Amino acid sequence: MITLYDCATAPSPRRARILLAEKGIAHQTVQVDLRSGEQLGEAFRRINPQCTVPALQTEEGRVLTDNAAITAYLEALKPDPPLLGSTPLEKAEIASWNWRIEFEGFMAIAEGLRNGSPAMANRALPGPRDYAQIPELAERGRVRTQDFFTMLDAHLAGHAFIAADRFSVADITAVVAVDFARAVKVKPGEQHPHLQRWRAAMAERPAMAL
Repeated sequence: MITLYDCATAPSPRRARILLAEKGIAHQTVQVDLRSGEQLGEAFRRINPQCTVPALQTEEGRVLTDNAAITAYLEALKPDPPLLGSTPLEKAEIASWNWRIEFEGFMAIAEGLRNGSPAMANRALPGPRDYAQIPELAERGRVRTQDFFTMLDAHLAGHAFIAADRFSVADITAVVAVDFARAVKVKPGEQHPHLQRWRAAMAERPAMAL
């Protein structure tokens, strides 16, 4: 049985949860309490030395420790529905947009949150090692997040989906990023009508409630 090491309140494992649901893949879930630092304890380090979630133990017993690997594995395990695209051009477009959302969205939000939240003092980066916060990066992260929303709204003016005119992993990543932005007090507003329309459409998919 596939096992997902999850944290119900964290954005990164939410991406894996949604993907598993969209694929309809049976699995068991183990919650990891990030707030108490369980990910840094010896027990979890034996599972994932990177001290991060999600982590996915495959049917073969291997542990995958990032969303890129988890997505590739689950797509190969159950190709239908094809969330990474079907044709070479679809695959390229979806991969490109997924990377852009991670870089311009997820990284910006994390930069703002991890460098500005008192609860994350000395935890400016995830992983086994502590890193000091850089307060200037908190404001830069918020500005980058606002720019990300502007970019995404302009893109969605002519599209129902993020990439390849079909639902894909890029939509999953974007939904989680947009929702995660609340952590830095940024959310879609009247100036983002296309982003709001797209997010409302995504909410009709049952997996997005996870």
